[in-house]
Amino acid sequence: MTDLLKSSLTRRTVLQAAAVGAVGINPALRAAVYAQGSDAPEKKEVRIGFIPLTDCASVVMASVLGIDKKYGVTIIPSKEASWAGVRDKLVNGELDFAHALYGLIYGVHLGTAGPQKDMAVLMTLNNNGQAITLSKKLADKGAVDGAGLARLMASEKREYTFAQTFPTGTHAMWLYYWLAANGINPMSGAKVITVPPPQMVANMRIGSMDGFCVGEPWNQRAIMDGIGITAATTQDIWKDHPEKVLGATAEFIRHYPNTARAVTAAILEAGQWIDASAANKSQMAQTIAGKSYVNTSVEAINQRILGRYQNGMGKTWDDPNHMKFFNDGAVNFPYLSDGMWFLTQHKRWGLMKEHPDYLAVARQINKIDLYKQAASAAKVSVPKDVMRSSKLMDGTVWDGKDPKKYAGSFKIHA
Repeated sequence: MTDLLKSSLTRRTVLQAAAVGAVGINPALRAAVYAQGSDAPEKKEVRIGFIPLTDCASVVMASVLGIDKKYGVTIIPSKEASWAGVRDKLVNGELDFAHALYGLIYGVHLGTAGPQKDMAVLMTLNNNGQAITLSKKLADKGAVDGAGLARLMASEKREYTFAQTFPTGTHAMWLYYWLAANGINPMSGAKVITVPPPQMVANMRIGSMDGFCVGEPWNQRAIMDGIGITAATTQDIWKDHPEKVLGATAEFIRHYPNTARAVTAAILEAGQWIDASAANKSQMAQTIAGKSYVNTSVEAINQRILGRYQNGMGKTWDDPNHMKFFNDGAVNFPYLSDGMWFLTQHKRWGLMKEHPDYLAVARQINKIDLYKQAASAAKVSVPKDVMRSSKLMDGTVWDGKDPKKYAGSFKIHA
């Protein structure tokens, strides 16, 4: 223990640290570090926006379990109606942070998702766990997967409508990638609309769409309600793909760096708690199913979070690549290559006219140094490399090394 830390610890805190020695003294020591001196959070109470989705869980549980208090902050989860609303409230300062789509943060930073504002990604909140749902009507005609959908669209000519949740967001990119991998150009071969996640099932029920890509629990909900089937999971598209992030404006991070670090550490620890056991996942499902959060049945959440999948047509399977919030820290590191991938797809689909400086943009947005500090506080290991390599469903490998070439390599594009 350093002299500085010794001097800043009160006698009471030392006694608390000793008392919890049997289970590790980290919590008391961490609280002391973040509660006093130059490391103290500048803002003690923060509002974090979230959309009613299973992957808001680490934000919610950091608050519900009181993990935030260990780091000297109080998280107030703020339920939002749409991703556009999250964007607007982040930009105008009504929210301090948000559970946000990776591509939303990048789109705002580049001015392709609304008015330009410099943004920050502090950590990745989860990998995997989204899906593409097709209507039961399409499934009854043989469209139970991508190949079946392509055949149906070729044989029964009409306008097919698919929904995503935000134009530059993750669900739009998964939907477009999946359609294109199956020979369907999402720009010219289909109509694509934007619908907030909680409204997906209701819109499919009234017949206003043929399919959608969204996060859980809304794909499982469509199966439970008998109106949709799961045609693909997003982990089928890209195993361990980046999904939601903890986002903020760059301006907020500049003004409140200690607060940002404390909040990141608290949510990181909450994700670790969720992934630690099936019992914790069950408790999480019970909590976030409530009206204040996702507002659905526990049954819509608690199966897929354990990797227990069904497609709505009798097929069941155990998926080891289900939604993960921690995975020994592998989930949470804000890899530069993850952010760059979304930019390559934004360019592919005409959301940007020119190639950006992919690496420079990712370095501006992804706050790797701040993440490393938060991970150190939470005693979480970090990878050595800021890039990672992945193979997607069509066999293409993404490693971030030549983003311009990668972005221009797809036969189907805008």
